Amino acid sequence: MIAFLIRRIGTAILVVFTVSLLAFMLVRLAGDPAAAIAGEGATPADIERIRILYGFDKPWFHTYLLWLERIFNGDLGYSPITRQDVSAMIAKALPVTLTLGGMAMLFAMMLSLPLGIIASLKPNGLVDRIVLAITVVFQAMPVFWMGLLLLLYFGLYWRLFPTGGDATLKHFVLPAAALGLFASPGLIRLTRAGMLDALASDYVRTARAKGMSEMTIVLRHTIPNAMIPVVALAAVECGTLLGGSIVIEAVFSLNGLGQLAWRAIQRLDIAVIQGVVLVVAVIYILLTLFADFLNAFLDPRIRVK
Repeated sequence: MIAFLIRRIGTAILVVFTVSLLAFMLVRLAGDPAAAIAGEGATPADIERIRILYGFDKPWFHTYLLWLERIFNGDLGYSPITRQDVSAMIAKALPVTLTLGGMAMLFAMMLSLPLGIIASLKPNGLVDRIVLAITVVFQAMPVFWMGLLLLLYFGLYWRLFPTGGDATLKHFVLPAAALGLFASPGLIRLTRAGMLDALASDYVRTARAKGMSEMTIVLRHTIPNAMIPVVALAAVECGTLLGGSIVIEAVFSLNGLGQLAWRAIQRLDIAVIQGVVLVVAVIYILLTLFADFLNAFLDPRIRVK
């Protein structure tokens, strides 16, 4: 188990370094960062001063190492456009995105697991066909359209929830539901497939031959084994929700990382773009690492391999 953990942690560290290098290089390849920081009305002398100030006149690997050194010291840089530290900007926006992603994943799991389990108990039956039809509808509907429908009916017509803002948890219900419905089709189908494989396995047939009740077989034997791939997909989906919430944040006026990144892209705020990409990537990698550890705990065959 220790060797398994060391291998996974080592891989995660390498991935973090790779993402940081890609984030650094892609922004540099997008154009002259000094000109972007200086703005449209800057003179060549102003651009040259900024290039020297930020170290853009030095080789790229030298600037990259300086950037990494600042990151290890907890400094993600300074935004000359907003005149704020990038760390402070991200620290203000991150709780909004984490709350939205966490509630969305909770909603998706609460919806997906029961539907996937119920659909698997009688495959190709009426309930199974209804559940599969629901997954097709949710997957085909764009997330922004889902958000607009929820906003229209639950926010404007019936006035059950706020239509925008992030002051209370109630403000996150509709955007979390929109993201959760968007993430649920894959989880439903994977839960159903895992349950069908488990129900057709030899140990389930043995348990039935011993006279165990169907409820006991489902709860004690099939669900724990069927949840192993679902856990891995849930971690990936959670990272995807965190990184892809920009549309929902715009629809519901949430000031999270998605909106922060979008405004930074519009203003070519390089330091903010790099900081947001790095933070989202680290969160995504940590979620994947947690899923690996949890899967290894649930299934000893994974850590043995």
